[in-house]
Amino acid sequence: MTRTSSLALTLLAALASAPAWADSPPPQNVVGLSASSSIEVNKDVLSVTLSTTRDGTDAGSVQSQLKQALDAALAEAKKAAKPGQIEVRTGNFSLFPRYSNKGGITGWQGTAELNIEGKDIPGIAQLTGRINTMTVARVGTSLSREQREKVESDVTGQAIAQYRAKAADVARQFGFSGYTLREVQVNSNEPPMYAAAPMMRAKSMSDASEALPVELGKGTVTVTVNGTVQLTK
Repeated sequence: MTRTSSLALTLLAALASAPAWADSPPPQNVVGLSASSSIEVNKDVLSVTLSTTRDGTDAGSVQSQLKQALDAALAEAKKAAKPGQIEVRTGNFSLFPRYSNKGGITGWQGTAELNIEGKDIPGIAQLTGRINTMTVARVGTSLSREQREKVESDVTGQAIAQYRAKAADVARQFGFSGYTLREVQVNSNEPPMYAAAPMMRAKSMSDASEALPVELGKGTVTVTVNGTVQLTK
């Protein structure tokens, strides 16, 4: 047998042993479905951003004033800080020039921020009232990881049950006896940290000794199931 004949036989053998799926038709009777379930739970984390603004003709003076205000706020906040209950961290600290109509610098303005976050709601509310060098800029409420995990398993079970019920109903309506799962994804939502908190107001310098009034409200945990099923006879 010549070398050419040997190569031809080898090629034919390779083609004969090629996987069957190479020429198989696309799957039939496949349906895409989606189902979701939600539950409301009490929010348990409060986040407060305090800020202050200073302006003047000298950049160094403005920066110094901002630093003094921030240092005083930090000193007061650190007295109440407790891991997991009242966490304190500095936020934005910026300084930028003001320009005249002709383009020249006429002065400087700067902003400093302090972020306070945690589960000790009364403690945070009282702490904001004791800080008199900064005012409330933003207030946010959210769910802690622990609070989400308490209900996430139950919500996931409900979403999966709804998905299975929907798949069985679709199969029946199309004249099939059942279905098999193909690809399924289970996702839970991640709500934004800052949300409108009812019954809250920013305190001014005149009422700085008052505790911040806050009602945390409720948050929603949602689990969504997406995927495809194969309808079966």
